[in-house]
Amino acid sequence: MKPRRTPRRSASQPAGASEAAEAAAAAPDALDGALPTKDQLLAFIAQRGADVDKREIARAFGIGADQKGALRALLRELSEEGSVSRRRRKMHVAGALPGVVLADISSRDADGELIAVPVEWDEIEHGEAPRILVQVPRRAKGPAPGLSDRVLLRIADDMEDGRPVGRVLKVIEKARRQTLGIFRAAPQGGGRIIPIDKKNLGRELQVPPGAEQDAADGDLVSVDILRQRVFGLPTARVKERLGSLSSEKAVSLVAIHAHGIPHVFPQPVLAEAERARPATLAGREDWRDLPLVTIDPPDAKDHDDAVFAMPDADPANPGGFVVIVAIADVAAYILPGSALDREALLRGNSVYFPDRVVPMLPERISNDLCSLRPLEDRPALALRMVIGADGRKRDHSFHRILMRSAAKLAYAQAQAAIDGSPDEIAAPLVADVLRPLYAAYACVKKARDARQPLDLDLPERKIVLKPDGTVDRVIVPARLDAHRLIEEFMILANVAAAETLEAKRTPLIYRVHDGPTLEKIANLRTFLLTIDIKLPKGDSVRPSTFNRILAEVSGTDVSALVNQVVLRSQSQAEYAADNYGHFGLNLRRYAHFTSPIRRYSDLVVHRGLIRAHNFGRDGLPDDATPETLGEVAASISVTERRAMAAERETVDRLIAHHLADQIGATFAARVTGATKAGLFVALDETGADGFVPASTLGADYYRFDETRQALVGDRTGEMHRIGDRVEVRLVEAAPVAGALRFELLSEGTYLGAGRRGRSARPGGADKAGPAPRPGFRGAPRATKGKAPKGRSSKGPAKGGRGRS
Repeated sequence: MKPRRTPRRSASQPAGASEAAEAAAAAPDALDGALPTKDQLLAFIAQRGADVDKREIARAFGIGADQKGALRALLRELSEEGSVSRRRRKMHVAGALPGVVLADISSRDADGELIAVPVEWDEIEHGEAPRILVQVPRRAKGPAPGLSDRVLLRIADDMEDGRPVGRVLKVIEKARRQTLGIFRAAPQGGGRIIPIDKKNLGRELQVPPGAEQDAADGDLVSVDILRQRVFGLPTARVKERLGSLSSEKAVSLVAIHAHGIPHVFPQPVLAEAERARPATLAGREDWRDLPLVTIDPPDAKDHDDAVFAMPDADPANPGGFVVIVAIADVAAYILPGSALDREALLRGNSVYFPDRVVPMLPERISNDLCSLRPLEDRPALALRMVIGADGRKRDHSFHRILMRSAAKLAYAQAQAAIDGSPDEIAAPLVADVLRPLYAAYACVKKARDARQPLDLDLPERKIVLKPDGTVDRVIVPARLDAHRLIEEFMILANVAAAETLEAKRTPLIYRVHDGPTLEKIANLRTFLLTIDIKLPKGDSVRPSTFNRILAEVSGTDVSALVNQVVLRSQSQAEYAADNYGHFGLNLRRYAHFTSPIRRYSDLVVHRGLIRAHNFGRDGLPDDATPETLGEVAASISVTERRAMAAERETVDRLIAHHLADQIGATFAARVTGATKAGLFVALDETGADGFVPASTLGADYYRFDETRQALVGDRTGEMHRIGDRVEVRLVEAAPVAGALRFELLSEGTYLGAGRRGRSARPGGADKAGPAPRPGFRGAPRATKGKAPKGRSSKGPAKGGRGRS
């Protein structure tokens, strides 16, 4: 292959910045300790071609301690201007690639080279994602990358044909994606493929006679595209029949195959699970007489946590409590490197659909040996915590035990018992078990309120299905003290696990959540000014800063709007071997410990605790290092996001099926997102997400106003913004893709004057909009058929215990 090298330029900087970058190479020496200008700082960051932090910049420019405050202010200004993007404590030129990037291999170029695009890229803010030329090392270890693989790339310092070059560090996930669709048979043979992806709505494929294999009408199939046509439909051949959509659980089947979620356990994994035998008392403390109880959703099948509390008898801790949290000892059955362990890492987590669960572990483990069933002996890792009267944890210790749950309770059942209406199961537990638990929670809540974690008001909906798997109704379950009690005890346990492993110098996987970037804070501050709310300026914000704003708007018309915008200003939580804290919970260290049946991260933490306390030989292997755990953390962060996307899409498809026979009906809704292509809305009754194309809003031309998070008419000044209460009419539903298109029936609010100086006058010719364009418009290309970035669309996966 002929060389295609162009003049050397950092792949991390925007085109046209090479001259400034070359000048910056000598800038540090030339300045000799003088404070650099903004242009020099930008050029230096661009020239580095990777993420840099403040310390590196100070060292490069010879900046002393007396000037670091001024440097910090300069960097803050660059970030607020949008010139620099930050991730954790490091930064790179905004709209450019960081030094290391997670990317999906999407295509090949004319020379057959692999091309990748970044997984996380804001097309609305930075334009089209860069196409990275993938470079595979000659002596690369592990599987070779291919189309649709997810890879970790190190961005090179130079470009080829104007494209950044990325060297493959690791193949994170091999391609499991397929071209999927619903087969519709034709009377004369063959048929058509209806795509399941919102992005491909209206792009059907033609299957000629003889190429349908054994597919029947309505089957979910994977296909090979044979050829594209200049005119007419592309031709495809059915490769595999994946299931019939006429059967139960068909909707979640679509998401499982679309996202490549492993859902069938290999035979060696099942055989290993069947060979497992119940754990014994050997090497464990006997806690079977302690009346621990499980409190879970009523339909929970696996129970991996149990709790108990009692007043502390220590006279040095008046008003305090002893709280016990016992977690299923999954590590006793899943040995490192075993077939079960490899499959659990591949899955990363259980996936929860309204009609089924795709478990991380086989039922023999998850629903039998590890499930803390009442009145049955089960192995567990127990945490004993001493809580002071102020709700703060004074001391804690871990124990490897054999326990016997006293009862299995549902949230509503426990709450009813404490409220004075116990049933026959809960009644014997009220005095000695439930009341001490609630008293301990009341104590812990004091510390929680003082800590002030981020407190967003975002109602969570649950779909209730009929026996045939279709939607019966959508409900908003009540938030009970029983939910909050379990949540707070689990958070305390997770913190204790992280603290213990740090103290024991044992590597672990943290659950981390970065604070909002300065750029997002600046955007939020500008937006809040449009509704007369001031966000204080400063170097950083805390969750309490947002809580004060949320409390200020609580109960007002803009409450939902502000909650949505604050949510979108937040970063996404993830797993990492390096700790940078949990912003949302306002905690310095945090690790997932309490759900090892359904999360691989928790299993790793369990193994670390076993190793740190010499509890047995089944702990974290000696070759587990922060580097290897960092790779595990990256992998399970990907599987978690995969699960969230699959769960969200399944809910969308179920509700689209539910509403498909209500075309023309009107609904009360709220605007949840705005882009230049249109508005996202959520129906009040079902929470269903849909899209209103900007082209259908009226005769005016609507522009996206990022400051107001709204579409604003050029002539009329009519404005539709997120948080608005509206009435919409259902125009079209595509159940297979889970897409809904609506027409807006409500008028917006009006600015003082249109952009051309004309007075805003609602009604009349200004509101006589054109007829909707033919065809399903779906979601705009820029958002790839999803809700706007940062929008929460799923509640906790297990009765209030979410993904924090």
